[in-house]
Amino acid sequence: MKYKLLLIAFLSIKSFSQITGSITDKNKEPLPFVNVYLKDTYKGTTTNNDGNYILNLKKTGSYTLIFQYLGYKTIKKNVTISSFPHTLNITLLEDAVTLNEVVVSSKENPANRIIRSAIADRKVNRLKTENFTADFYSRGIYRIKDAPEKILGQSLGDLGGGLDSTRSGVVYLSETISKITKSPKKFKERIIASKVSGNDNGFSFNQASSVNFNFYANLVELGESIISPIASYAFTYYNYNLINSYYEDDHLINKIKITPKRATDNAFEGFIYIVENTWEIYAVDLSISGKRIQIPQVDKLYLKQNYSYSAKDDLWSLFSQSIDFKFGMFGINIDGRFTSVYSDYNFKPTITKKTFTNEVLSFEDKANKKDTVFWNTIRPVPLTFEETKDYKLKDSIKVIRKSKKYLDSVDLKRNKFKINSLLLGYNYKNSYKDWNLNIGSPILNSMFNTVQGWHTNMDVSFYKNYKEKHQKLWINTVLDYGLSDKQFRASGKITYQFNQKTKPFLSVAGGRKIMQFNASEPISAVINAASSLFFERNYAKFYDKTFAEINYGREIINGFRFNSSLSYENRKPVFNTTDYVILNRDNVIYSSNNPLEPNNFTTSAFEKHHIYKFSLSTAIRFGQEYISLPDRKVNLWNKYPKINLGYTKGFAASDSKYNYDLIQARVFQNVTLGNKGYFDYNIKVGKFLSADEISFIDYKHFNGNQTHVNLDGDYTNSFSLLPYYDLSTSSEYAEFHTQHNFDGYLLRKIPLVNKLQFKLVLGAKALLMKENKPYTEYSVGLDNIGFGKFRFLRVDYVRSNFNGVNSDGFMFGLSF
Repeated sequence: MKYKLLLIAFLSIKSFSQITGSITDKNKEPLPFVNVYLKDTYKGTTTNNDGNYILNLKKTGSYTLIFQYLGYKTIKKNVTISSFPHTLNITLLEDAVTLNEVVVSSKENPANRIIRSAIADRKVNRLKTENFTADFYSRGIYRIKDAPEKILGQSLGDLGGGLDSTRSGVVYLSETISKITKSPKKFKERIIASKVSGNDNGFSFNQASSVNFNFYANLVELGESIISPIASYAFTYYNYNLINSYYEDDHLINKIKITPKRATDNAFEGFIYIVENTWEIYAVDLSISGKRIQIPQVDKLYLKQNYSYSAKDDLWSLFSQSIDFKFGMFGINIDGRFTSVYSDYNFKPTITKKTFTNEVLSFEDKANKKDTVFWNTIRPVPLTFEETKDYKLKDSIKVIRKSKKYLDSVDLKRNKFKINSLLLGYNYKNSYKDWNLNIGSPILNSMFNTVQGWHTNMDVSFYKNYKEKHQKLWINTVLDYGLSDKQFRASGKITYQFNQKTKPFLSVAGGRKIMQFNASEPISAVINAASSLFFERNYAKFYDKTFAEINYGREIINGFRFNSSLSYENRKPVFNTTDYVILNRDNVIYSSNNPLEPNNFTTSAFEKHHIYKFSLSTAIRFGQEYISLPDRKVNLWNKYPKINLGYTKGFAASDSKYNYDLIQARVFQNVTLGNKGYFDYNIKVGKFLSADEISFIDYKHFNGNQTHVNLDGDYTNSFSLLPYYDLSTSSEYAEFHTQHNFDGYLLRKIPLVNKLQFKLVLGAKALLMKENKPYTEYSVGLDNIGFGKFRFLRVDYVRSNFNGVNSDGFMFGLSF
């Protein structure tokens, strides 16, 4: 079988206008990632893991081929090709040139002299390759070894058919061919072909923009910001040592070893190769551990780049790149590689105002439908035996696995009711028709509050995906029975999304349910239940709402979305019906359900009434960049401030005094500050009109916290010590939330402390109202707390001030 697959791979690359061959060392060991290109051109390829290469040519003739591999002598080979296919095998020898053979005239560390020159010319060299068009090829592969059968009780299956009997194998393999256009501030990519093993409808995610690592910049973005070895402040982070120097034609290449000064700095280790006199990058061969980038799930990441010289443009441009990585968690260990090849550069492109739009990535029609002949003709890097086997295996089973018979058989096994369904809930799925029905856990969904006592809160949901129409349907219901108040409440919602580009939707909802006075529901059901049962602190306050509502929303133009709703609400007061606790504290009792008078157990904060409400809101995203897929649009994060505007009108109330108008605005942003971390702010303002006697329900309630626990990971949308309803207002208000996460910038530099891998976070918050003095909070916290690969915790010390009175407390939470 092995030889059959090798024969298939060999024949597939021998049928076209190509030079093919293998590259080995003197011991006949294959050399992966060897650069092979035509001299003074931007046309080339690299060898695969098996040391094989393919170089596509348009015609016969005489060529000069360059074979370049770090640590080995570069070979320049003149060949005359009279017919195709043409085979050329090469043996590379290790480079034995040492520093002793190079005359060094500088009195200082020669490596420091070279790096200082590279830093001085960094911006000039970056500008040489800031504007270009090019062809891009990328291949990505993930492998897993000894995968567990289950994770947290959930079966992993065979991960698409890639696992063998030892539960090891390829779990992801994909290729991309695209055309890219770049300017100093913009990057555009159009994918010509995309292939995912085992999925003929899939789109690969190995895009040029996601691997655009520029070492001429101060920071290299690898999920975290890593200091470039030639950053303007690189000497603060690195030590340098000149290993050797050698000539590549007329160019003197300096191989420099780089070593981080501190074990916890976000800095690379390895080698950087610098061209003498021009101080351009010739190559990088670097690595970084997950500990250094404070992503403990990552074992190690390796990054190699090779550059080629063009006499025509008189510059060194990025020719090939490979990223190797290992990471693991929950018993899953994955390693992989992404290989990229850049070719056909044009460094003098015609760029106009129309060249770049907010569409940064698009796909050519039927880009994911290219056949094997197309790929064998255009693929610049041949498949390895492992990759050929994976494509063949998954291509042979994908038809079967898409069949109704197979999908029904899988569903039959999966849909069986098990005892643990009582704990985890039950899901019934029809994979062939792409719908599922989910019934929530009757145990985990059951909650406690002092109004209903223990209550079911059972959720039942239905989802249907109409693939051909690119439309979706959701139906959700909640069945809630309180054992103490003996009331049954049911509510439901139907939502239909008409397409996946502008995402227009229509939803209809109605029923009866218990609601917190603050519609944002800042107190989760779990936290409120735990606080009540174990500490007798029933912070959540409720009212009974019977309602009907209709919502519609869509994106009007890119970066501008609106939502609207019209609703009817019948509101009734509710009262505590139970004093049940698990841990009874003698000096503490439950407060009433009246947020205005905690000790008043007979009077409500409002009178029974009904009201109609209309709301209109817009979300504005300046400079919204997006990806265009054939069937959908994916909006991306951008660096600009985001604005939300909203208007709400309460009208036709049972008593006209409850009618009101509310105008609100929000501005928020995440600002990346290079290696110094990131800064978040969230500003909200609002003003009520004609709202002198409105219901307390319609007041602006601020997201406070009296439980000292944050489980949602959002620290700029709520206050840490503010009581939930003490400062609610029906007038005008403004609230400010800011935080700066130094992302290890400061603590990495403190001996011993840096071993803990904590991240310092500073925060400040303020609330301004017409009728009250300002409320403020200041905090200092530690993020990335945990052990080993599990670091999801955060602790903050907070000090608040209101009316000259200070309060202190700690906030314990999660961080994502």
